[in-house]
Amino acid sequence: MNSDHRARILVVDDEPANIELLAGIFEDEHEVLFATNGKRALDLAASARPDVILLDVMMPGTDGFQVCEWLKSERATANVPVIFITGVGDTEGEARGLELGAVDYVNKPINPPVVRLRVQHQIELKRARDQLTRMAVTDGLTGLANRRQFEETLERENARLARTGDALSVILMDIDYFKPFNDTLGHVRGDDCLREVSRVLDETISRPADLAARYGGEEFGCILPETALEDAAAVAERVREAIVELGVPHPASEVADHVTASLGVATLHCQPRQSALRVVARADEQLYRAKAEGRNRVCAAESAER
Repeated sequence: MNSDHRARILVVDDEPANIELLAGIFEDEHEVLFATNGKRALDLAASARPDVILLDVMMPGTDGFQVCEWLKSERATANVPVIFITGVGDTEGEARGLELGAVDYVNKPINPPVVRLRVQHQIELKRARDQLTRMAVTDGLTGLANRRQFEETLERENARLARTGDALSVILMDIDYFKPFNDTLGHVRGDDCLREVSRVLDETISRPADLAARYGGEEFGCILPETALEDAAAVAERVREAIVELGVPHPASEVADHVTASLGVATLHCQPRQSALRVVARADEQLYRAKAEGRNRVCAAESAER
């Protein structure tokens, strides 16, 4: 959802009068985008990520059925509710639209109170679904992505980058001597520490395509698509320095009197039918190397094969 109150509604209709009518119904409460043909609708749906799409069935060129079929076939738009706008009595068309994944129909001539209620109903349902989705892929303590989202994102980015052979980098990070931290200062302070470190990660891993996740316990993972090893290692070093600058006291550490972290970095040059787990295993090797060499450091290496 684009904000707590304003949804983004995409109106697709080749009749300017219908667009004007629908815009007048929703523009005071929501953001309204419009397209007058199928191609423009597809471009807007992909780039603007609307919350609801009002889609005219009959349009020249690419009709509403074709647009709906494409929307439901694409990961980014598959879950956007589509409400068809159609002529009264077109039961065959309604059945076809529902088979393609539309959630509702609005008949012409458009009745403003009815269309307002139907769209609002879909907005509320989408908000509920989005909230459940966020909960399923978010770590409850830190607010970062959880391991499930890390693994799903890794596979998706590996498949995407395999088409171009581009680089995919992964950072794995452990807070140094975290168990003694908990044993000495207690789990409440431990949770506070995890949240502080997570905030650093969230602020440092900042590009839209990047992902920072809690991998498990005191271990974190970061995915950096289209990032060479040298650049990924530089990001990891910024994370390490920012954690040091937090200055969180750690009386049980054997490295320093404050919280520190060890980080392993690896880069995979993606290829078809190549498992993304290889880059995680390589980053894990580098993490253990960082610990063996004294902790509070970054170690990095390319994946074994190019």
